[in-house]
Amino acid sequence: MKMPWMLKTALITAVCCGAALAGSTGLASFVVTNDDVPAPFTSSATFYAVNADGSLGAKTTVPTGGSGIGGGFFAAARAIVMPNGADACVYVSDAGSGDIAGIDAVTHTVTGNFYGFSSDSGASNGIGLAANAQYLYATYSASTTIGTFQVQAGCTLTFVSDIAAAGLNGGTADGMAIHGNIMIVTYGDGSIESFDISGGVPVSNGDQQNSTGAGDDHLPNSVVITQDGHYAIFGDSSTKTNVEVSDISSGKLTPTVSYYLGTAWNSGSVQLSPDEKFLFVANDSSGQITAAYFDHVTGKVYKGCTSDSLKGFYTKFAYVGSVGFELSSGAGGKIYVPEFGGGGKSFLGLLDLAGSGASCTLTESANSPVANPGNNSFMLSLAAYPAAQ
Repeated sequence: MKMPWMLKTALITAVCCGAALAGSTGLASFVVTNDDVPAPFTSSATFYAVNADGSLGAKTTVPTGGSGIGGGFFAAARAIVMPNGADACVYVSDAGSGDIAGIDAVTHTVTGNFYGFSSDSGASNGIGLAANAQYLYATYSASTTIGTFQVQAGCTLTFVSDIAAAGLNGGTADGMAIHGNIMIVTYGDGSIESFDISGGVPVSNGDQQNSTGAGDDHLPNSVVITQDGHYAIFGDSSTKTNVEVSDISSGKLTPTVSYYLGTAWNSGSVQLSPDEKFLFVANDSSGQITAAYFDHVTGKVYKGCTSDSLKGFYTKFAYVGSVGFELSSGAGGKIYVPEFGGGGKSFLGLLDLAGSGASCTLTESANSPVANPGNNSFMLSLAAYPAAQ
């Protein structure tokens, strides 16, 4: 299996994609994972039905036709789910074979394997994905490029072009989030950058910079943007729980404000609750989840609560990936998190958030974890599709 590029920017978040995308297709809620199975085996996506109580039910594994690499960046979203007209589409990246597989979420049919240029490669640390209604963007970790694909009917893609994208300190594109005409990218080396995507292919806004926390060894990995496009929130690779916030209301990045949230190890994956009252942080390297309070008016982040290490940490699994939610409203209901199994067996953890205001608790559900059915699975990414509430 692939080992972490470096401890600070380790295995996989974000976005579009641990986030829930609600649609109007009439499709029931589900969770889908990228199983990231390396060659010589075929990789797969596993669909989990969501029961009325938020627990996970029937599983359907769909071979993607490509191969994974069994690891990579924490913050690279390897699976996304999105409404596409009358379709509900899932896209998963196959970093080993260098393609993006489209899957019809209703029929569980692979619609094709879509490639960028022959030089575009994610074989080192994965291919991250983000999308809007018109375009899908892919970060290729080995070639240090970002590819642009046009979204077509029937859950298919047409490749448009790619751009070179490298960090100020030699990093490669890691986490990615889009909102309107802005795309924000982290490089895992302390630097961040925004792009104008109004024309489809990203054009740099000329604001590449090191984060404020980079001087304290806090390196932005994942990124999520608030629903009004006012703030970008970064989850840092760090020995503590640390996040940073940039005001992007001008259409460009501004210097980040750093927030210390606790002692849980690593905060490489972040996601906002649907009501934006909570910022969920996956403490990738200690097998925990932190729920911090977020003020969407001021952009400030406050300490909340942190779970214990999830069951089986360091005996059955080694890392957690980015979170997804049961619901598209409120705090999101049940919280789902991938558990990366070091022996080729991965799991899905389930957590419950209780409390609000001055205090909260995060506890693992009684029916957690749920085993991924595939062999040689090295799962770090999931996407959740909540039906309209």
